[in-house]
Amino acid sequence: MNVISLSELRANMAKHFDRVEQDHDELIVTRQNREPMVVMSLSDFEGWKETMYLTANPVNRERLLRSIAELDAGKGIEVDFDALLAQE
Repeated sequence: MNVISLSELRANMAKHFDRVEQDHDELIVTRQNREPMVVMSLSDFEGWKETMYLTANPVNRERLLRSIAELDAGKGIEVDFDALLAQE
């Protein structure tokens, strides 16, 4: 996470926006006597919103965490959905 001033953002906006997009990292913009702001790409923001939605329900969050643990333990299976659909 990078932190810059509003003046720096104004002076090099395209450069900072490109960096945020390429690095998938948020940018904190400080402002005098005001709350800092966060800059992130739209795709990263939408992914963040989806993650918040999926993990808001405790039952769903636990199910997702169990699934991730199973994948990390090598218990996942690979499915070719295109091949399955072609069989129908």
